[in-house]
Amino acid sequence: MLKKAFAALAIGLSFGAAMAQEITFGFISTESTQNLKADWQPLIDDMEKQTGLKVRAFFATDYAGIIEGMRFNKVQIAWMGNKSAMEAVDRANGEVFAQMVNADGTQGYYSHLIAHKDSPIKNLDDMFKNGKSLSFGNGDPNSTSGFLVPSFYVFAQNKIDPKALFKVVRGANHETNALAVANKQVDIATNNSENLDKFRERQPEKFKDIKVVWTSPLIPLDPMVISKSVPEATRVKIRNFFYNYAKTDAREKEIVMKIGKLSGFKASTNDQLKPIRQLELFSMRNKIEADTALTDADKRARLAAVDQQLAAIK
Repeated sequence: MLKKAFAALAIGLSFGAAMAQEITFGFISTESTQNLKADWQPLIDDMEKQTGLKVRAFFATDYAGIIEGMRFNKVQIAWMGNKSAMEAVDRANGEVFAQMVNADGTQGYYSHLIAHKDSPIKNLDDMFKNGKSLSFGNGDPNSTSGFLVPSFYVFAQNKIDPKALFKVVRGANHETNALAVANKQVDIATNNSENLDKFRERQPEKFKDIKVVWTSPLIPLDPMVISKSVPEATRVKIRNFFYNYAKTDAREKEIVMKIGKLSGFKASTNDQLKPIRQLELFSMRNKIEADTALTDADKRARLAAVDQQLAAIK
């Protein structure tokens, strides 16, 4: 009986160890699952070989699916935008550990508003003047370039609510928005420089029908986020994999170029999210100032609370 008990215990420990070596890698829904899988699967395969971990890919239909997956420990590592990473850090036990680096060494990209090439809309002034007759394709609420950045720089800075400005507002990922503009299904939509580069490669004829009518200031490139629940020994394996990936190997260099014209990844921390936190708080401040339903006392109190949070970001 004792031998059987020890044998059962050994099997249980072995099974537990094997389970501990499995991780789920989450991917935000910037485009179709088919395209994301094609781009990322070679890196996932290399990650399994080089770390000894069993890596399962998870492609959610929206950004919230990845954040919630990490919150409930269904996702242990994820590629995220800065806005979704901020949500994961604040409420899903996440931590930034790496950042993408462009092939040219730069560490940023741009948010855009796009329109059909034949559209009379050439800039923000044209869009604001004709908003009531236009349909608008917004981004996922947890997208940095598709939602947060245009929400602040385009709308909050001009004290305009897109839902009040446009005839119709709908949300979608970057790829869907690009297609909707090219096919004249929406008049204006959010997008970013990285996705438009991919769209140009995959659908060059459709890309020819798109023009950019607004470009944001530089946005920090996307972070990689890991759950704090992952054991330290496993975290070390994952960090080392990303920090060394595509540094010398020609095949690996081709893989990261396909993912997003990258040279690889560099070490990063939650400090990367500070500019995004400031953007969100500035946007919140503008909304409070424009809220005519608030009493003066309530407005002062809320503004003071936001200012206190802004001051705490150093």
